[in-house]
Amino acid sequence: MNIGQAAKKTGLSAKMIRYYESIGLLPAAGRSDSGYRQYSVQDLHRLAFIKRARDLGFALAEVAQLLALWQDRQRASADVKALAAGHIAELNLKIAELTGLRDTLQELMESCQGNHRPDCPILRDLESGGCHR
Repeated sequence: MNIGQAAKKTGLSAKMIRYYESIGLLPAAGRSDSGYRQYSVQDLHRLAFIKRARDLGFALAEVAQLLALWQDRQRASADVKALAAGHIAELNLKIAELTGLRDTLQELMESCQGNHRPDCPILRDLESGGCHR
């Protein structure tokens, strides 16, 4: 199938498919006589794998590691689990950071009167870089 059909079946854009191919996550596609990329069912499975890994927030380098583990039938599942555990730890850090940001902004918003007066604790905090908190 051509790149448009592969894009439609995988939910990825043709541009992303070409990008994944350019960085080596997807092997170079075969070409038709007219030079168009041709994708196999195996390519579609690989693209679906990549899309799901990206949807779960794995970085491209991690996706490459997961692909290598997926292809290696001699791998230990502990290796895959360790990679997933590392990703979960990163997600937990991001969640903690975002929670802190939300809580700070919530406090600032609650301290703002939100009326016609110009005094605004939110802008004051931004101006001071958070130093007066």
